[in-house]
Amino acid sequence: MVFRQSFLIILAFFGMILCGLIYLNTNQSSCKPQIIEKVITKSKWKLKNFGLRSSQGYTRFLKDFLESAEQHYFVGFRVHYYLFTDLPEEVPEVKMGENHSLTVRKVPSMNRWQDISMGRMEILEKLIENELVSEADYIFCLDVDTKFYGRWGAETLGRLVGVIHPWYFDAPRDQFTYERRPESQAYVPAGEGDYYFTGAAFGGSLEDVHHLTKTCRKQMNIDVANSIEAIWHEESHLNKYFLYNKPSKLLSPEYLWRDINAGVAQIKVVRFSHVAKNNTEVRPNA
Repeated sequence: MVFRQSFLIILAFFGMILCGLIYLNTNQSSCKPQIIEKVITKSKWKLKNFGLRSSQGYTRFLKDFLESAEQHYFVGFRVHYYLFTDLPEEVPEVKMGENHSLTVRKVPSMNRWQDISMGRMEILEKLIENELVSEADYIFCLDVDTKFYGRWGAETLGRLVGVIHPWYFDAPRDQFTYERRPESQAYVPAGEGDYYFTGAAFGGSLEDVHHLTKTCRKQMNIDVANSIEAIWHEESHLNKYFLYNKPSKLLSPEYLWRDINAGVAQIKVVRFSHVAKNNTEVRPNA
């Protein structure tokens, strides 16, 4: 059995949203997650991380995100964080573990949080095309106004991975907030849809995530040309994509909870969660 592994965490700062993109490169035969991690972490592997964009307000979440990721996210892998931000001077110093490093790159600012959020699709698309195509097999996109509370490891890997939205995991389908206007490319007809997925966490193989992001970017461009914006922006387009391109793996809300949610009996473990925040303080046009 031969294992070759390279792991990447991409922290994508989208002005109003800090998005963590994590990619894992691994060629292996079928094996249990625990065995995969034990074998991989015993070897020396090259790891890279990339980040995209952050603006005023959201850098406050980066310290907790990074420190908690160091404790829980694919522990034992080599990791290189690349942070793309319009405020590099506000990036906090966080002590990296052995074989972990952080690179910060400056990018332009944006005025609307909606544009910042939707921009992740094109950023991911181009990132995969231009830098990652031969570097890894898997990539995850995670919001960074978040914190890890438990193990996140090889059990999350899949060809196309979606996370069920913490607000709608137990809601009936007619309450899902899909885009219902036929004029939008994100339109989902009434009576269709299996789950409502969060846009704050998704991933999969480079090929599949590239196709997802390219498709969503094209659909959003068509909407812009037609002077329409989907109700929940790129999340609406993500849900439309997942309707016709079923995820190969579903992650429960334990992989993306909300600190402001009350505890529920169904969620026994919270591994990763959005943190409570005042949107008017951190979003440029809230």
